[in-house]
Formats: sequence, structure tokens, C-alpha cells
Amino acid sequence: MTRADPTKPMRERPGAGVPRARSVHATLLRTAAALMLATALGGCLGSRDQTASVPNDYRLRHPIAIHEGDQAIELFIGTNRGGLTPNQRAQVLAFAHNWKREATGGIVVELPAGTPNERAAADALPEVQSLLHAGGLPPNGVYVQPYQPDSPKKVATMRIRYPRMVAEAGPCGLWPNDLGPSYADPGYMSNKPYFNLGCATQRNLAAMVEDPHDLVQPRGEGPSPTSRRTVVLDNYRKGEPTGGNYPKEDKGKISDVGK
Repeated sequence: MTRADPTKPMRERPGAGVPRARSVHATLLRTAAALMLATALGGCLGSRDQTASVPNDYRLRHPIAIHEGDQAIELFIGTNRGGLTPNQRAQVLAFAHNWKREATGGIVVELPAGTPNERAAADALPEVQSLLHAGGLPPNGVYVQPYQPDSPKKVATMRIRYPRMVAEAGPCGLWPNDLGPSYADPGYMSNKPYFNLGCATQRNLAAMVEDPHDLVQPRGEGPSPTSRRTVVLDNYRKGEPTGGNYPKEDKGKISDVGK
């Protein structure tokens, strides 16, 4: 057996490097295909996440926000009057009573400046202040400031306002996606509610609620009617009926004539 000469290079067999090159090429193709598939799946998952970001519950899509706003009335005072009408006096007095119940600050009275009724509004200011103080406002609870209306030649109003907590929802009428089938909305086949559904209901509820705090937490219990409770317990101890007497409860019954 002859030994190979280390000084001479070994000869490769014909075609020995071809399978190795084909294997490397196939590996590169498989890697590229895997990258393309991962990119495609990533795009699909991204669109699903974007669709799923819109909640199904209308209370989450259109939440009712509670913030501080203004409660205001406007008094139309004529150029030659210089006082309030009986209806305006009642409005100012009711406005003061509401201030005691729901205000979060003082009252601001805005007087028109540079208008034909500027002098008449200034003459009516003491009457407005006296009505507000009669309704329960402290002397330092009213702040007077002038304002320039958009049209100085027109008769402007005297504005009275105070801050209070208000509830709002919306705006409504937003349609980010089509209602029908669309390739732009991948979730249209999932039977999800459209975005604007429930917005009007939330907005109306926010406008009708008397105290916005009721949307956050319940009110505390008030004192029980002790006078009525005492009467009921006394009748119970005596063995008498505890219910009230309703002498006119039979007036709504159908007549027995003809039976």
C-alpha cells in the first residue's frame, strides 16, 4: 500500500462540489420563504390588533366624561328700560337657588360694553345683585366684568354664569369604517357593532342626568321619615291595619249595573 505524498494536492472527484452547492442554495430558499411567511403573518396580526382595539361595549366606545363647565342665563334688557321684568326676577332668583345646590365657584355677571343698552344694563345690575344675595350668595360671591359683543350696534344681553360639574359624551356621527363588507375593514365578518352605535344614547343620558356625580357613585342615604314610621309601629302594636286609608280608591272600578 502506497502512502500519499503530502507535498502534492489531493484531486477531488468529478462532481463532488455540486451537491454541496445545491444544499446551500436550498437552505437559502427555505430561509427566504420563512421570512416572507413571517412578514405576512405579522401584517395579518397587526390588522387584527387594530380591529380589536375598538371595544364592543358602547359604554367603552363612547364614555361619559365628567368635567367642569358653565351654567348660564342671559337677560335681555331694553335700551330704555333699566330694570328687570317679573319673569327675569324669577329667573335670577331660581338661578341663585341652583347655585347653592350645584355650583363649584362664584357667580360672574358680564355687562355689555359699547352697546346701545350699556347704560340700561348697568342700571339693572344692582337689582340683579340684590336678588342673588337674597338667594343665598355671599357679598363676595359675585364678580362683575364687562365684555365686548361681536356686533356693538345690536342690543346685547347681560350674562350670568357659574361653574358646575357637567357630563358629556361624544361627539357622535363618526364613521371610521364602512357598514357593509369592505377589504379595508378585516373585522366586518365578525358581526361586531358599528362604531357610532350607542353614541346618541350616551349623549342623551349625559344631558338628562341631574347630578353627574350619580354616574360615578350612589348618593348617601338620607334620614328616614320618623313621623310616618312611628304611626305604622303604633298601629302594629295595637293590632290595627298599618296601611293608609284611600277613600277614593274604588272610583276607578267598573260599574256593576247590568250584572
